[in-house]
Amino acid sequence: MVKDTQTVIQEFNELVNMSASDLEAWLKGESSQSAGWSKEDESGETIGHESGRKIIEILKKNPKKDPEKYDEEDVEHMRRVVAYCKRHLAQEEKAKQDPNSKSARSLKNWGHDPAKA
Repeated sequence: MVKDTQTVIQEFNELVNMSASDLEAWLKGESSQSAGWSKEDESGETIGHESGRKIIEILKKNPKKDPEKYDEEDVEHMRRVVAYCKRHLAQEEKAKQDPNSKSARSLKNWGHDPAKA
């Protein structure tokens, strides 16, 4: 069953616990580049890194997190972010224990810092 838009927005705003500037700084670092699956376009960028750039756009476009200001494309990406974060948080206890693990770095590419409460 597909989650309704309101639920997706709420869960995205709960799971994405990094600010646009924090995420931007993280994505510029080498640690963010070394976690995740490479895209098929041979650009060298990972899927999570690309996701992080899209998350920054969403956060900057709507800093007050007004549900009415997200467009269909935003919500579709938010849906992917929620699914990824929930799935990996459920599977990866290591991400919470080791902030340098590949799991933790990958989650940060998706806007979720497991070291934050």
